[in-house]
Amino acid sequence: MPWDQHKDSESAEIRARLDHPVIDGDGHVVEYQPMVFDYVEQVAGRELADRLRKQIEGGERGSDGGRAGWNGYTPEQRDDMRVYRPPFFMAPSKNTLDRATAMLPALFRKRLDEFGIDFAIVYTSTFRLQKLRDDELRQAGCRALNLMLTDLFAPYADRMTPAAVIPMVTPDEAIAELEFAVGELGMKAAMTTAYVPRAVPKIAREAPELAAYAQWIDPLALGSPFDYDPLWAKCMELKVAPTAHSTGFFGARASTISYVYNHIGNFGAAGEAFCKALVLGGVTARFPDLKFGFLEGGVGWACSLYNDLFEHWQKRNAKAMNENLHPRNIDKALFAELVEAYGGKTFAAYLERMREDGGERRNDETKADLDEWASCPVGSMEDLRDLFVPNFYFGCEADDRMVSAAFNSKLNRFGAKLKAIFSSDVGHWDVPDMAKVLAESHELVTEELITEDDFRDFTFANAAELHASMNPEFFKGTVIEKDVEKLMAAK
Repeated sequence: MPWDQHKDSESAEIRARLDHPVIDGDGHVVEYQPMVFDYVEQVAGRELADRLRKQIEGGERGSDGGRAGWNGYTPEQRDDMRVYRPPFFMAPSKNTLDRATAMLPALFRKRLDEFGIDFAIVYTSTFRLQKLRDDELRQAGCRALNLMLTDLFAPYADRMTPAAVIPMVTPDEAIAELEFAVGELGMKAAMTTAYVPRAVPKIAREAPELAAYAQWIDPLALGSPFDYDPLWAKCMELKVAPTAHSTGFFGARASTISYVYNHIGNFGAAGEAFCKALVLGGVTARFPDLKFGFLEGGVGWACSLYNDLFEHWQKRNAKAMNENLHPRNIDKALFAELVEAYGGKTFAAYLERMREDGGERRNDETKADLDEWASCPVGSMEDLRDLFVPNFYFGCEADDRMVSAAFNSKLNRFGAKLKAIFSSDVGHWDVPDMAKVLAESHELVTEELITEDDFRDFTFANAAELHASMNPEFFKGTVIEKDVEKLMAAK
């Protein structure tokens, strides 16, 4: 049989040598699009399903700017409307077995041993439904996907579980779908977005026809027009970790001609925007036990953000700014003496003015404006560490060498090891051979970039902790139930 061709794969051999299971924290199913539309019709009727089909297949402006939209414009039109180049050929096709595996859960489950994977958390590939601007289409599309994924994966719950697709434009719609997916369908993982693009209010109000072209990025936890705390509270109640899986095709990553340019770093950009907002917006302070996942963007950006936060807090907390940066600290008399002595003719004309203002612009900052950390109660460096390290988990693909930075205790403040999780990304273009993913990831060990203990955390402990710390029953009935119980009991 063709699916036996890699039964002795290198990945399977590596798994056989490990003393722990391997969890894939982010694999992908590639949904068959006609089936998706059938489920949408089941949820919301033929008329809405036809509207969705037209918008996605036609790539109309107002959807997600998908492949059909880009391909339907001339180069001049793309530049004129700034339609970024999306990916073509999202799923590998050279290996027909792999292509079928990504679509057929029964085949996917059959091949997990070949991949060296004990348990897989599987995410949609139909991201566009989560991003549609049309409220009715977006909500019905996510509901349909969750029903479809539940039906497809239910027979294979011992080895695989699908993540629910949660629309995030408002907290109310997110809560409604989370309650349905977790409460009624029994789904255990949840895929959120890292941000919501919103129309600039003044443009939407005064020139609504231009609203799709004038947007800002709402990272949901800082400066949002909506309060998402009820959603985070609902996640705690339902015992589910929100895992953000968002592209960051915005700003500098919106080339009309190069998908490679757009893709490099884009998931990390989205994750960083959300993660930074969660800390500065005080979400991890208000919900210290809530875990968040940031998928497919790696962990290099997180190491940078983690260390940058310390540097900014040290120099831009309210006390430090008042002591070191406030214009009132300037000795105006001394400043004027120095200008008079060293400014020469160039500054002579400004001397009297500078004697009054000390060379500073007018400063109208209020005490409330000054403290940008007010929502994030940080009184020490240790406080900042504790608002970051325990709450966040970072999905990293097999070819990501920056995983080593997460485990570099000499690099990260307080000797922290950030919680990187093995994420195969099988089903997408960057995995030409599913059977080689674990082997490729293990090169981090053979090249001495991480230790075997780090590899255990990367491929098992961190992913298990992300979900089991929220829901002790997450792995119940699976082939790794006992391994996870032992791991969590030791923590």
